[in-house]
Amino acid sequence: MSDLRLRTLRAFGRTPSLRAAARRYASGVPAQPEPVVEPAKKPLPKGHSVVDSAIYSGGCRVASPATLAETYQGLHETPGSLAWIGLYRPDRRELASLAQEFDLHELAIEDAIQAHQRPKLERYGDTLFVVLKAARYRDETEEVEFGEVHLFVGPDFVVTVRHAEAPNLAAVRRRVERDPELLLRGTEAVLYAIMDKVVDGYAPVVAGLENDIDEIETEVFRGDPKVSRRIYELSREVIEFQRATRPLIGILEQLRKGFDKYKVDEELQRSLRDVADHVTQVVEKVDAFRELLRDILTVNATLVAQKQNEEMKSLTVASNSQNEEVKKISAWAAILFAPTLIGTVYGMNFDVMPERDWTYGYPFAVALMGLVCVTLHQVFKRRGWL
Repeated sequence: MSDLRLRTLRAFGRTPSLRAAARRYASGVPAQPEPVVEPAKKPLPKGHSVVDSAIYSGGCRVASPATLAETYQGLHETPGSLAWIGLYRPDRRELASLAQEFDLHELAIEDAIQAHQRPKLERYGDTLFVVLKAARYRDETEEVEFGEVHLFVGPDFVVTVRHAEAPNLAAVRRRVERDPELLLRGTEAVLYAIMDKVVDGYAPVVAGLENDIDEIETEVFRGDPKVSRRIYELSREVIEFQRATRPLIGILEQLRKGFDKYKVDEELQRSLRDVADHVTQVVEKVDAFRELLRDILTVNATLVAQKQNEEMKSLTVASNSQNEEVKKISAWAAILFAPTLIGTVYGMNFDVMPERDWTYGYPFAVALMGLVCVTLHQVFKRRGWL
């Protein structure tokens, strides 16, 4: 065995699995025992929260217990091994059993039961408690669906608690099982693989949001009346996505600060730095999305205001046109009212009306009607009503 490989194993000798591997290498015994082929597992009973449970030794899966009790027993009976227990929406009784077996802190257990936690990393002694927010883009509804996974990472165990379908940890488990060298790096390698899976799942979400924003820009300039609601809904998704991704920068920074203290493998350090780079890129794009949506909302409000101004202008023009017509009608009505009034007066059936017996009474009445009409016509025309 090379000195470099032995030094690497000794550097990570703080975990039981790696100490055992180092001893086997030093003694000339192969570090990777033949994996035990387990029979097909029976379907879990209804309500069972253990999705998958495995015991790993020397980088290989050596047992697949069906229950938590069998997992505890297998971990005790296999020195230098590590256990990965995957749970889906466990109840309080199962988490209490895990807390008793692995000495998990009660605050972390309470968070795992309640769910709906913000992404964070807490250290309780030798155990890390990590909360990650997964996300996936649903093309059929054009919406972002968020999931949540809680991780308890100890020296020789990893417990994952999911409260949604995402992320798909079965794919992560298959990946690490195909790479024994990764499992030999200890439980931190499992944490890295899960974080890498969660962060990789952000890429389709970023692409989907970017496509939605492009569609919204088109709808805004096309004048779609429903675009304001869609901008609001998309802004809420972007904010929620921002809350899921931004805390990861702090989580990865906390892990980075512990590289030297806990003697993390250099290759694993590079992998975590790569994850941190991807997270930074996602956060920058999400921040840009939020600013872009804010600008789009401003532009949409401006366009709506311009459209309303144009409509008000059209209404004002129409109102002015109607006022002109009303003026003309009112002027002609006044002009025609004058002779009607005179004719009405002389149409009264009174016996004593001097003008009735006057020779020039009729011409006078007609002349008076004409004079009043001409006078009113000139007055209205001078005022612009005609």
